[in-house]
Amino acid sequence: MIVKTGTVHIPSMFSGSRLMKLFLFAALCVLGAELIGTVAIPLGGKLQIVLMPLLWALLIGAIWGIAGPRLPGPLRVDSHMQVMASAVLQPALLIFIAKLGLLVGGNLPTILQSGWALVFQEFGHFFGTMIFGLPLALVLGIKREAIGATFSVGREPSLAIIGGKYGMDSPEGHGVLAEYITGTVFGAAFIAIFAGLIASLGVFNPLALAMGAGVGSGSMMAAASGAIAAQETPEVAKQVAAFAAAANLVTVTIGTYFTLFLSLPFTVWLYGKLEPLIGRKSHTASLPSEHQPTAETTENVPSPSAVHLVSIWIVSGLMALFGNWYNYKTLPNGEALAGLAIIMVVVAAGYVVYRLAANVLPAVLFVSLFAMALTFPGVPYADLVTSLTGKINFLSLATPVITYAGLSIAKDVPVFRRLGWRIIVVSLVANAGTFMGATLIAQFFVHPHM
Repeated sequence: MIVKTGTVHIPSMFSGSRLMKLFLFAALCVLGAELIGTVAIPLGGKLQIVLMPLLWALLIGAIWGIAGPRLPGPLRVDSHMQVMASAVLQPALLIFIAKLGLLVGGNLPTILQSGWALVFQEFGHFFGTMIFGLPLALVLGIKREAIGATFSVGREPSLAIIGGKYGMDSPEGHGVLAEYITGTVFGAAFIAIFAGLIASLGVFNPLALAMGAGVGSGSMMAAASGAIAAQETPEVAKQVAAFAAAANLVTVTIGTYFTLFLSLPFTVWLYGKLEPLIGRKSHTASLPSEHQPTAETTENVPSPSAVHLVSIWIVSGLMALFGNWYNYKTLPNGEALAGLAIIMVVVAAGYVVYRLAANVLPAVLFVSLFAMALTFPGVPYADLVTSLTGKINFLSLATPVITYAGLSIAKDVPVFRRLGWRIIVVSLVANAGTFMGATLIAQFFVHPHM
């Protein structure tokens, strides 16, 4: 059950003019990001940092939003638009999820061959955050906030778990809020740079890295898998996307129960053991009670109507076509448009079933299942669907999604000022830990066989 920490009723949030303005701003961010393209920064030897269009889109959107108060009215990304960008992010993400599901379906026999790798790498995701992040938090003087910040990557289910057990105004609640906001604001950029850097070492199997990228956050998974795929051949890049999506789906579907019954109790137990040994005088960045997370910082944002949903999917898809043409050299011809149309149908079908199921299970699950079914080997027309949707590069679909995240960042800056730098550092280390923990375990299983 998702804990509601506040409700904001903004009936006019999704007015046509507001949404069109958001689309225009997002399109300009995507245009700038795709024109910059992929930039590789060598660090000596094999080490390099790969900066992709999706990262530029995040940065352009964030800078635009933060500079908003100093801009003329027509160019300003105001607080209402920032909240709307947050609301648009989730339905737009379904387009990317559908594309990944289509890749997973065609690669499902290969993925199933990974067997235990896909199962056991989940332990790395959910214990890696705590193993890497908790000791650092205690050394820096953070107290029980460390539990909320390091028991998971701190997405919406984690807010619900901590909110239900401790309350969001507790130290644990402040910690999970810090992790949530850090992941929202910095997560995609940080994990893209970190995953790209680790991939450039040439030490890990790219499929192990791909499973490490499935952290349970769509935007972070997109950023990490994109940074890994950018350093591989086109064929391996497709497998990277498929394995990352499969791992992310496992994390999303069973992750809530894993964190609730395993990682949270273990983090609490380990905190009790380590805090007397390595804990320091408290420098905790707890929020005072009046600063509970608001609708703008959690999932409580207005829901778009059916008409607005369709417009979000279509406009985001058209933005992706530009990047698909400019950076991946695929003309927006009949085949590319047909591929995009199939993706849209998959998204719509999955979303309808999600609503019919009373929102009990996440929409990404239904969209993924529909997509995988269409391209599973042996299904009628699977080869045709694979061919048409293959005209759309999955990274081009990620850029508009990350753009909406960038345009929503400015509203969270005041919260960061109150949280302090220590808990943010811990959150970033926890994000690195979940990636490395899963990668190390997956490497053990896949290296001898793939």
